[in-house]
Amino acid sequence: MPEIKEFKNEPFTDFSQPGWRQKQLDAIAEVRTRLGREYPIVIGGKEFKTAEKMETVNPANRKEVLAVFQKADARLAVEALEAGWKAFETWRKVPAAERAGYAFKGAEILRRRRFEINAWMILEAGKSFAEADGDTAEAIDFLEFYAREALRYAAPPPLVPVPGERNHTDYLPLGCGAIIPPWNFPMAILAGMSTAAWVAGNTVVVKPSEDTPLMGWLFMEVMKEAGLPDGVMNFITGDPVPVGGTLVEHPRTRFVSFTGSKDVGLEINRKAAVTQPGQIWIKRVVAEMGGKDAIIVDSEADLDAAAEGTVAAAFGFQGQKCSACSRVIVDASVHDSFVEKLLERARKITQGSPEDPANFMGPVINKKAYDKITKYIEIGKSEGKLVLGGEADDASGWFVRPTVFTGIAPHARLAQEEIFGPVLAVIKAKDWNDALHIANDTQFGLTGAVYSRNQAKLDEAVRDFHVGNLYLNRKCTGALVGAHPFGGFNMSGTDSKAGGRDYLLFFLQAKSTSVKVG
Repeated sequence: MPEIKEFKNEPFTDFSQPGWRQKQLDAIAEVRTRLGREYPIVIGGKEFKTAEKMETVNPANRKEVLAVFQKADARLAVEALEAGWKAFETWRKVPAAERAGYAFKGAEILRRRRFEINAWMILEAGKSFAEADGDTAEAIDFLEFYAREALRYAAPPPLVPVPGERNHTDYLPLGCGAIIPPWNFPMAILAGMSTAAWVAGNTVVVKPSEDTPLMGWLFMEVMKEAGLPDGVMNFITGDPVPVGGTLVEHPRTRFVSFTGSKDVGLEINRKAAVTQPGQIWIKRVVAEMGGKDAIIVDSEADLDAAAEGTVAAAFGFQGQKCSACSRVIVDASVHDSFVEKLLERARKITQGSPEDPANFMGPVINKKAYDKITKYIEIGKSEGKLVLGGEADDASGWFVRPTVFTGIAPHARLAQEEIFGPVLAVIKAKDWNDALHIANDTQFGLTGAVYSRNQAKLDEAVRDFHVGNLYLNRKCTGALVGAHPFGGFNMSGTDSKAGGRDYLLFFLQAKSTSVKVG
């Protein structure tokens, strides 16, 4: 293997440059020539089709079918699991350097196909140019970072020497597990969850979200081109219950890696905890769930920076991020000034088809999300004052305008329940202590941010703001692999720290060996 350089995050594409913007537009035009194709399930390297089909559509133009996929049943889910176990018998013996090599090759292919993948994501997930490009860049980062981590865990860890003994510890893979990624980071999280497991020596069954199966297919294509052996990754599409439910409950499933809503994550955790007949292990569950993320704007904050960061965190990708700011908690002494600056910026947000690079916001993902968000807008009207937005339009796609409510009480539904859309609750705090109390007074604990020039308050936030990812004087979205290991507290999940040095341990088990010498 050639010399491995120090990990660096993949640079983002600057779409303000006409050349890069045109390259992305050309890629969209090219993938549009491939709309409507049918894609198979892949189990053990073999392709399967089913009688029942499912379509993936463009959320900005919901009548436009992008691709057709298979609707698997429980039998195919079990078949995929068994194929993974069959491949595991040889894959677990493959040296870490060779496994890492596939990840490095995959990263190179993602770089080469970057604009194509961005284009499909713009159409399938409704992401803007910048959001799609950031997603693909993060996928590249995950492959690069986890490859290096696999090599690190393969090296002998330091042990306390014992006279008369030779001791060593090996980190061994677990077996075959289920990967159940979300639709909102459809390439990055799917690629990251899958790669972390197989680069550590496991095999996986990947069940992508039914809203973004194309991203799963594209990653399968990438890794096939990289030469990843058949059966190491198995790709299956279908409805959550017959496929995902079967994988979670089956006695041969060794681990489940899930990112999604709190309700589904808790259900997975509950079902995986039940020991099934013939099961000989305790299943491991990685469950990264939702958030009700807050930005605190202190009396000593730079209000312009706070308003800029809040707008970006609340309305980027239509607020459809588990890290998105859905509560901004503002000191009463600066409340009115801050709200004025916030609204001034939010009014300038452009929205429409994400194929137009001039648009900052596109559609929400589907009708279910649209209905949920518009329902919360109606709830907000009874809980506070609507000062911006509130409009929604589903004539062609699922569009909801950036929406801001003021006068929201800390225990209002708008302040406590995850909406997962472009709806921001402004909460007035009496002072710094009250703001910190309000921020922590929720069942979630994923991300948070504080804007303040007072170092003592920032230090207190580091100690007492109970979130897995805290940002000071910057927005609460935009975690970078290797720099901001990502995962939350409380009902936000298992705090697995994706993109960090602890993550691969979820897919490994340590075996200590002691040899008597002399």
